[in-house]
Amino acid sequence: MIDRSNYFQTLIKDVMDNSESEYWEDAVTEWEIVDVKEDERLEESCICGKEHLRYLFTIKNQLNGNELYPIGSSCIKKFERDDLKHLVDVREQLFKLLHAVEDNQYLQLSSEFFSRKLLRYLLDIGAFEPNQWNNYNPENDYRFMLDMFNKRTRTDKQNKKATAIILGSIKPFLQMELAGKIKK
Repeated sequence: MIDRSNYFQTLIKDVMDNSESEYWEDAVTEWEIVDVKEDERLEESCICGKEHLRYLFTIKNQLNGNELYPIGSSCIKKFERDDLKHLVDVREQLFKLLHAVEDNQYLQLSSEFFSRKLLRYLLDIGAFEPNQWNNYNPENDYRFMLDMFNKRTRTDKQNKKATAIILGSIKPFLQMELAGKIKK
């Protein structure tokens, strides 16, 4: 069994072997997250050797096209890049939100299911549908949801509109986007 200090050493070796740069600080800037899957059975192991991963990320080197898979979120965070940490957090939140949808949980606009980062990411990936209620501009729904997320109290009408956006746009989008990325 590999001890904790060896996990990081194995990660460094794998990243460096697949990078153009000879220095860790530069090599980590070459990589981007290109995909993530969820393994509910926790059967996969990270490239570092850590076992029982739930979230299986694929990262790709933007200079040479090399890919590393599976890599766990804690290893990606060792790259010490805020943009990658942000993506890891948001992608994990997406799966948690999808599971709440699948379990028919009552979804409301709260920090239990959403964050400002997640709302922005949902806009960026097209989860807000253009329709007559948002004047065919998805950003209107995003702005509404962000405003409501930031409020301490909301009217019943505001809560109903937020729920309609969740059920009418976000839920179907998540079902289409993520359902095929869960290994059961």
